[in-house]
Amino acid sequence: MGPKRIPSMIKREYDSLIRNQYMCRISFKGGKYPHIAPFLYIFDGNYLFFLSTKYGKKIEYFRENPHVTVEIDNYHPDLSDYKFVTLSGRLVEVKDEKERVGIRSNFVKMIKEKKFSKNIMIALGHSIDEPIEAIVDGGDRTLVWKLVGVEKITGLKSSP
Repeated sequence: MGPKRIPSMIKREYDSLIRNQYMCRISFKGGKYPHIAPFLYIFDGNYLFFLSTKYGKKIEYFRENPHVTVEIDNYHPDLSDYKFVTLSGRLVEVKDEKERVGIRSNFVKMIKEKKFSKNIMIALGHSIDEPIEAIVDGGDRTLVWKLVGVEKITGLKSSP
């Protein structure tokens, strides 16, 4: 008897997973090894958007090669139930100012709705003493990335 395969998710299922989560990991093509970093994201129904500080290895790797794999998961602590999806595509920097402000505003809305700790401000290049709205007003501290050209999506789950 061969190994049992993990059941696949259909589009509706992995779209639901993406819509209901807000943390992911992005794998960049690094030097000798891939570089994996955690990111907050928002999903508008079509695209994933990310805020990135303007420093760190991820910037170097993004500039060298914007092709990435994004991983989003949800699981119970005892792993009695789990789901994950990976999306392989390309990051592009959103340059349109109006679009960037709208995306940053959506991040602020999500942070408020989820009642995140003020510590999230540090991860986004701000001081914890700044108001959350500084994410929009002080937008020169972060890049806005959009995942485009998704060529491969793999969604797996614990049960059919």
